Amino acid sequence: MSQIDRRTLLKAGGALAAVALTSCSDTKAATAGPDGLTAAAPDWAGFTKGLTGKLYRPGETGYAAAHQVFNPRFDSIQPAGVVRISTVDDVRESILFARKNKLVCVPKGGGHSYVGGSTVSNGLVVDVGSARGISYASGAVTIGAGAKLYDVHAFLDKYGQSIPTGTCPTVGIAGLTLGGGMGIHTRTYGLTHDRLISLQLVTADGVFKTVSATQEPELFWALRGGGGGNLGIVTSFKIATIPANKLGFFRLTWTEAQAAAVVRGWQRFAHEAPSTAWGNLHIDAQSNGTLSIHILGVSITGSAAAAAAQVESFVGAKATTRSVTVKTHMEAVRYLGGGTTSPRTGFLAGSDVLRGPMDAATINGVLGAVKTAARAKVPAAAIFDPLGGQAAKEPAAGTAWPWRSALGVIQWYCGTAAHPTSAQLAAAQKFVTAGHHAVTKASAGGYVNYVEAGRSVNSYYGAKLGRLQAAKKKYDSTNFFRTSYTLS
Repeated sequence: MSQIDRRTLLKAGGALAAVALTSCSDTKAATAGPDGLTAAAPDWAGFTKGLTGKLYRPGETGYAAAHQVFNPRFDSIQPAGVVRISTVDDVRESILFARKNKLVCVPKGGGHSYVGGSTVSNGLVVDVGSARGISYASGAVTIGAGAKLYDVHAFLDKYGQSIPTGTCPTVGIAGLTLGGGMGIHTRTYGLTHDRLISLQLVTADGVFKTVSATQEPELFWALRGGGGGNLGIVTSFKIATIPANKLGFFRLTWTEAQAAAVVRGWQRFAHEAPSTAWGNLHIDAQSNGTLSIHILGVSITGSAAAAAAQVESFVGAKATTRSVTVKTHMEAVRYLGGGTTSPRTGFLAGSDVLRGPMDAATINGVLGAVKTAARAKVPAAAIFDPLGGQAAKEPAAGTAWPWRSALGVIQWYCGTAAHPTSAQLAAAQKFVTAGHHAVTKASAGGYVNYVEAGRSVNSYYGAKLGRLQAAKKKYDSTNFFRTSYTLS
């Protein structure tokens, strides 16, 4: 797979979501009290004594690595402290310390937040990465909130089991799940959070809770698809598993001249294909000014030949190149994720949820946006992930996920240098903005796991916004957990 294939593929599977562990209070660390005097500085030494885990402060050995997130663009952000938790009590103590000292408090899982939401200047980062224990019994897996997707799949493979997830190996299970969790099994088994049995978390008042359909059901509802950083810091998940069967794969490419027909064909496939079939469409900008068009598909039946033929029939043209293969569960995991890990990567991205098929003018607008980026030598891609199938069959009111009836999700993705210049960032943002404009008529909103700067928070929640705001008021009445990207 090419570098752009690997990167766009792992993104397309719903992989990025560390913002789901983001939480904070956005007041400053030292503030004036009622008497007008400045509050005392935080007692970091006392805080350290109460932790089982490790606190890293600026200038200390290990601090530089501790505050890094997946996107190197955010390396310049310097937290006042990073806690690598060892126990749930460390999470509780961190929340209480942040509340007492009016510190911004930002937990970190995989650290993949599009907006750098897993780090914060002059605040407290709570790294739950060490909470990565995994156990399996009777068709359910219990996963620590710090576990990464590759580790979860490798563990479950020993039992012939899996769960529906995204594809990026280093994404944390927490962020992915809380925002929804799209991937190759979405149409067959639903979103990751549709398989949730229960979860555990520490709320804004420092109270540890176990929630499920029968324990704190409204909080359970809100945590399934409402995105992270709103209601507490999750420490573990219990998820119903699925069989880890062999999967059939197909990869079809067409010429740029056939691009509009491929988009129309993909839309039919997303709407009409059986729930056992999945396929995402990539429209990639090439450095020579042209477009690369391909569909990568999966069949849960173990044979992808019929699904590939159906795609070609909907497009109305045979693919220029065509491959059909079969992979075991772990072969598929490594193939989709580009290996067992993923290097830190610079990027800027956004999303649109398609309420239904795009008309000809909208399709041409999408192709035009990517083509303009190609001519400007901007490494951009429009990546279309299908919904439907089981994801659409789940009761619309059952979880906070707002897009049950949608056709799919477009990710506007642009690779950047590790530390891009302002001009490079502007070019990337120009592409993302052009993508949004192209699909204005067809867009229902955005996918919260692809959160982006400058976009209305309300656009990620659709008709679920009011109920989510009510849950927020109930479980975080002081609005302790808040950033520019969370409910208020």
